[in-house]
Amino acid sequence: MSSSGDVAASTGTRAQLSQSLFPENSPVPGAVTIGHGAVYGTALRHFAHLEEENRQLREENRQLKERLNLNSSNSSKPPSSDAPGTPRPPKQRTGRGPGGQPGHKKHERRLLPPEAVKHVVELVPSQCKGCRRRLVGRDCEPRRHQVVEVPPLSAIVTEYRSHALACSACGTLTRAPVPAHARSAFGERLGALASLLVGKYRLSRRLVKDALSDMLGVDVSVGSVVNLEGEMTDALAPAVAGARAYVQAADKAHADETGWVEGRKEGRGHRAWLWVAATARVVVVHLARNRSGKVAQALLGKDFLGILTTDLTRDFQGFIDRGGEGGRLGTRLMRERNRFFKWWHRVRDATLAQAEFEQRMKKVRRTVGRRLRQAEVRAEKKTAGMAREILQWEECLWTFVDVPGIEPTNNFGEQCIRHAVMYRKTSFGTQGPEGSRFVERIFTAVSTLKRQERGVLDFLTDTLRTHRRGLPPPSLLPLAEAPPFVYAA
Repeated sequence: MSSSGDVAASTGTRAQLSQSLFPENSPVPGAVTIGHGAVYGTALRHFAHLEEENRQLREENRQLKERLNLNSSNSSKPPSSDAPGTPRPPKQRTGRGPGGQPGHKKHERRLLPPEAVKHVVELVPSQCKGCRRRLVGRDCEPRRHQVVEVPPLSAIVTEYRSHALACSACGTLTRAPVPAHARSAFGERLGALASLLVGKYRLSRRLVKDALSDMLGVDVSVGSVVNLEGEMTDALAPAVAGARAYVQAADKAHADETGWVEGRKEGRGHRAWLWVAATARVVVVHLARNRSGKVAQALLGKDFLGILTTDLTRDFQGFIDRGGEGGRLGTRLMRERNRFFKWWHRVRDATLAQAEFEQRMKKVRRTVGRRLRQAEVRAEKKTAGMAREILQWEECLWTFVDVPGIEPTNNFGEQCIRHAVMYRKTSFGTQGPEGSRFVERIFTAVSTLKRQERGVLDFLTDTLRTHRRGLPPPSLLPLAEAPPFVYAA
């Protein structure tokens, strides 16, 4: 009795299911005749399809939510991309107020030596401020106060008058040509100044045009500014090539990259990347349309044998932000990270011996490796993938322990690329390969000369002067290692 009832109920359910899924006179996919067995089988396949579609939609929804929650603290996104109101990790209070702290070393403007002073005004009191008597004598060590002023700026115009004379014998008219180095309408220092305002001070071409007009009274079109950039690009090529060879032969270097835009098509910018490879004294910038290993090889050379410090991934904060088992493991990894950073700072400050540091780090290395392997197996998908990626370079993570002088971070590389990032925010990239070549070469020159504390304007002026005269250019290598430079008159 109960058995037949169950069958009846089942048959009734199938009939209702068939009627709801496939109304009367509607074709049933995959069935030749509309029978209960065919309908039931089709419904099951339909349910399986819906369940798979639902699973895919849930996964897509999870990924979209995860992308919405990304910020500079749990991904490689820069802080400038954070939405307003994005919570930031609270800074630890130091209890000190802003500005100079009591007892800090005094910083004040240094006086120039007497030989660098053009005008001297002697201020000698004529009467006593107390009793009004006349004063006589001379102060051997007067108090010195200097005022620095800039004279009115004006451009120096040199006019070349090309005379033409007729030959008394054959009547041929011969005109004296303008020297090759003077065929441009703008001199070397003016051309160097235009490139400096763009490459170091990040002015737009139109603002450079206005600045030269306001400060020097020189009328320059935007097109002329672009032409001067092109000439500077060619002039800097030998110096940049020498700087790249120097970095490729270095025993240690830092590398970093950031997104860029090169040209536009149908209103959308072409994706590109700006790369930086830097040593303590030389910085090389390179722009490319991709971020593959071939670009790194072109920048560092295929046979780079030094120690390269670069960003593998964000720190363990990303583990914590994603929560779950990976978050718990991330908290423990962060604890180990904070511990060895504290020790490394003591080594840097010479308050902890290198040998003692290496001994302490043995346990940290084992612990971090064990936690990463646990995250690879037990953590959520993205956290597990990040742990797997870190483990691929596990031995490289501890180079700073085994090799003195190597830093555990890539802060230096990030500092070297910061100028390019700020330029990108106002210029929105470059319009094409020609603009990219100018950017990478002028940034190489500006960043390298800053590291060496050398004057950029004088270097660019000498570079353009030698280029126009076909003479050997100045070098971007440190002065002790650079070939002697002959000043071009």
